[in-house]
Amino acid sequence: MSAAFLDSRSDMSLKILDTCINCDVCEPACPNKAISQGEVVYVIDPALCTECVGHYDEPQCVVVCPVECIENDPLHVESEGDLLAKLRRLQEAA
Repeated sequence: MSAAFLDSRSDMSLKILDTCINCDVCEPACPNKAISQGEVVYVIDPALCTECVGHYDEPQCVVVCPVECIENDPLHVESEGDLLAKLRRLQEAA
């Protein structure tokens, strides 16, 4: 996990920076299918991102990213409880 991610860790959705190299490893790692190819680089849908809360101890996209281009999205701050509630809604809708 990147040091920048660890230093700024708080509960929120994640975002992929424009330094993404489109290597395709993050998309299949996401248990909520929150990652998709954007116009230029991959993007994370904040409505689907739970930061892997309820699935894993750490966000899998961050774990597998070879260029450390995934960070917290300060525009989508959520508590762990919010993320768990989002996960439950997603699971119920599936």
